Amino acid sequence: MKNITASGPLMRWRTIDLLTCAFLGVAFGVAFWAWGLVYQAPSNAVSAGFPPLSALFAWPWLVAGIVGILVIRRPGAALFTETLAAVVSALIGTQWGITTLVSGLVQGLGVELGFAAFGYAVYRWAPLLLGGFLGGALEAVYEWYSYWTDWGFGYKIAYLLLLGGSVAVFGSLLAVGITRALASSGALNPFPPGQEIRERQLV
Repeated sequence: MKNITASGPLMRWRTIDLLTCAFLGVAFGVAFWAWGLVYQAPSNAVSAGFPPLSALFAWPWLVAGIVGILVIRRPGAALFTETLAAVVSALIGTQWGITTLVSGLVQGLGVELGFAAFGYAVYRWAPLLLGGFLGGALEAVYEWYSYWTDWGFGYKIAYLLLLGGSVAVFGSLLAVGITRALASSGALNPFPPGQEIRERQLV
């Protein structure tokens, strides 16, 4: 099997990349649907005194795109995985219906921008934190005009910072943990994270 480099930009997609993105999108879509069933009660309780705190329960919806690009490491992986996860959760049935697709698109686009800023050549904390923040920020702006139209500017900025920050920190940590667990199990051997494991074992 041809070795897959663990660093440097990868631009060409393989069939296995498409299939893996699709698998991740479907798996996260089911997880998103399940999270939508349980997050509302704790979110309402925490944000009762300060509504923008509801952002602290929205970051899990951006993990799909981050995992997708960490595994595939090609332009478009975050957008593909995040959007497909949104499609699957919408098809199963979410309270937001078809608008879930818009969220998936803007969330995936934000994550992509973070890695694009580094030329898709770096897959470490700097693009992770930037992509996570931008994904959360774009979603927040979308929600300003779709859900939070009655909020003042202060609430809107607080929501943007909380959502962007929580995706950057918590979303990135969870995505890195999932990717490392998959790579350690051998499930990512055809991908750069799996190659990194083999390279470390050779040292």
